Amino acid sequence: MALVVHPANIQDRDGGRLVIERLGTGFRRLRLIYADGGYAGKFVDWVCGWHFRSVVIVKRRESHRFVVLPKRWIVERTFAWFGKYRRLSKDYETLTECSECMIQIAMINLMIHRLSPG
Repeated sequence: MALVVHPANIQDRDGGRLVIERLGTGFRRLRLIYADGGYAGKFVDWVCGWHFRSVVIVKRRESHRFVVLPKRWIVERTFAWFGKYRRLSKDYETLTECSECMIQIAMINLMIHRLSPG
């Protein structure tokens, strides 16, 4: 699992680099990355230097109505699942390593309940 929790003083592009570096060559089948508009620019060029074929930047549309952005709902849904866990609902953890562990525990719990509901 490639999970990186970083402090708020690190920009998204730099945090994205941490994720890609942690992935390394362990996920050879991963070829496409969907990224937020905050990752546009040098990050896209840097990622394409790795084994990924392309990075798709999902940009907001200028609209005064609610518009579902492609693939964005997957990330937002996952964050909503994290919000159901008390320790992940707020920033209680002082160390980023503890936050990473709590997210892994939450996802393990979610997968266990999906494998054997009840």
